[in-house]
Amino acid sequence: MSKRKIIKIDEKKCNGCGLCIPNCPEGALQVIDGKARLISDLFCDGLGACIGHCPLGAITIEERDAQEYAEKKVMVNIAKQGKNVIKAHLEHLRGHKQQRYLSEAISYLKENGLEIPLDERVLHAESAANPGCPGSRMADFRNKKAMPSGRPGETQKRESQLQQWPVQIALVPPNAPYFDNADLLIAADCVPFAYASFHEDLLRGKILLVGCPKLDDTVLYKEKITKILNENSIKSISYAHMEVPCCFGLVRIIKEALSDSGKKVPFKEVLISIKGERLK
Repeated sequence: MSKRKIIKIDEKKCNGCGLCIPNCPEGALQVIDGKARLISDLFCDGLGACIGHCPLGAITIEERDAQEYAEKKVMVNIAKQGKNVIKAHLEHLRGHKQQRYLSEAISYLKENGLEIPLDERVLHAESAANPGCPGSRMADFRNKKAMPSGRPGETQKRESQLQQWPVQIALVPPNAPYFDNADLLIAADCVPFAYASFHEDLLRGKILLVGCPKLDDTVLYKEKITKILNENSIKSISYAHMEVPCCFGLVRIIKEALSDSGKKVPFKEVLISIKGERLK
């Protein structure tokens, strides 16, 4: 056994509704004696696909001694459920950047002569996991030259204020040089679409991190932000998010990361309405 992330079920909160069961295709959960139970550490990948489907918040992730997750044993159960479940499982692994498990799952399918329902997103994930992939290779644009203003008589084009690549929280390297002495902008990924002045008003002069606190792994977010704070001198953090409730979850994550790092960094929120208006 070794320490790893794995789900934890609060029996006092759980009412045995079973909504988590179909959202765990790995087969790690069952309702027993009126409560959802984790029946095997081997089947729980600790990525928390079930968490968002519990209406009572009874499922969380903890770190404890547990048996190593066994992808190929999980695939025995997954394969029985058909092509759609196989595809959903592969995309679940892709979304959490679990390249090792994704490779093991694909190997199982090949070994057993089963179809591999990979779409372009999954194929992209396999190559993106390679550090040499241009899609995830670090780039620093802080000293870029100004863009040309266009032909005479044309409306001047807006210049992108993006200073680095990648921007996704899960992909950005914590020790990237652009983090040193940086003003950090963390943006919920709907914000740049909703807020027309995102580049000029929010992004100018800042290093950007983008993510979705509803759909992504917030445990990973907390670890990554804490590591960035620990390894760099961050001058300030701004969190720009939508007015919808799910976006507020990252406020807590950022504050916990600040607390865990022991750093005193100014933090402010920027709130955007679903109509694209800046509320604060």
